[in-house]
Amino acid sequence: MKIAISACLAGDSVRYDASNKRNDDLLSLLKDHEIIKICPEISADLTIPRDPIEILNNHVITSNNIDITDKLYKGCLKCFEMIKDCDFVILKDKSPSCGYGKIYDGTFSNKLIDGNGIFTDLCLRKNIKVFNEKQLAEIKEHIFQ
Repeated sequence: MKIAISACLAGDSVRYDASNKRNDDLLSLLKDHEIIKICPEISADLTIPRDPIEILNNHVITSNNIDITDKLYKGCLKCFEMIKDCDFVILKDKSPSCGYGKIYDGTFSNKLIDGNGIFTDLCLRKNIKVFNEKQLAEIKEHIFQ
């Protein structure tokens, strides 16, 4: 199988604060598969570190109220070209790019709402199966079905 994964989950320090969210359980599960690491925010040429971003009223804004919607969307399109022939994608939950099911509400107050990140929505519209890293049982089932 060919599987795309958020680069931060694979251990790349690409998050806004120059950290990562390496998930060893997930990486162990994927060890025998071809992995494509992606980060829409890096593909959008956002810096490391950078201001946090969230989605508010269908716009991606920084914590300094700068609208980067178009820039991030272009980064998402670049990533989609990299993963369009993958069997599925595993994305970082709550992210404005990769969140699946829940994202922050755009107020930078740590409040979650129902919704998806920009890249996740693109994948779903293009019929790419999406998981977040907390769905280990579902991912395992999908791999070994």
